[in-house]
Amino acid sequence: MKLLDFRRLIALAVGLTPLLAWAHGISAADQQRMLEGGYLRYIELGARHMLTGYDHLLFLFGVVFFLTTFRDVAKFVTVFTIGHCITLIFATYFKVTWNYYLVDAVIAFSVMYKAFDNNGGFQKYFSMASPNLLWAVFGFGLLHGFGLSTRLQQLPLGDDPWAMLWRILSFNVGVELGQIVALTVMVGALTLWRHTPSFKRFSYAANLALFYGGVYLLFTQLHGYQHDSHPDSFRFPAAEHRHAHEDMDVENTEDKSRSDF
Repeated sequence: MKLLDFRRLIALAVGLTPLLAWAHGISAADQQRMLEGGYLRYIELGARHMLTGYDHLLFLFGVVFFLTTFRDVAKFVTVFTIGHCITLIFATYFKVTWNYYLVDAVIAFSVMYKAFDNNGGFQKYFSMASPNLLWAVFGFGLLHGFGLSTRLQQLPLGDDPWAMLWRILSFNVGVELGQIVALTVMVGALTLWRHTPSFKRFSYAANLALFYGGVYLLFTQLHGYQHDSHPDSFRFPAAEHRHAHEDMDVENTEDKSRSDF
């Protein structure tokens, strides 16, 4: 990849970080709606979170890209679902968390991994067979569930253990419903495309684009982490900004007074 293209990718990631953060985060409005609503609100938010979770959707797209039978799709999706349910439920219930930007950065790596594997990267660059895909999908499922948990823990889940558990399970149900909708569209589109000559010609390019999609997500999350941990490195400190304007006003007043004199 050329240096100029690489810089453009970074610039694009930086520019669109706020959009991704809005789509994949938990807004203040959503938090208020959770306080006012019941379990159905958690189901709705879980479904919406999955359908706007670009990292989850890209990884799933990579997983099902070359799967041709319903049995294989069901097997891998089930393993992924078990993985993310485990960490989503237990990490949230026991309040195990980490910086969600860093978690999502590692999730972005899972997208890159799957695209690399789909294009025969292990065979081409390491002269080895791909690691066991079923275990890889399960492991990445655990990781994706932890990412979902870091978002869910931003919500008001309450102090009552049973009510808290039901809210977590409701959110999880919503995630699974959103995943079913997304997979239905993905598998249907891939099935139609697979029966055309262009699939064989462009499958490598499609997974290369998937890989760079993961790179883009990685940079956006690392950039978000930098904003979160070192905010003054990215913006003019408010106090200094105010003083600068005050100094400019004083200078303008003095210049005006001299010109009037």
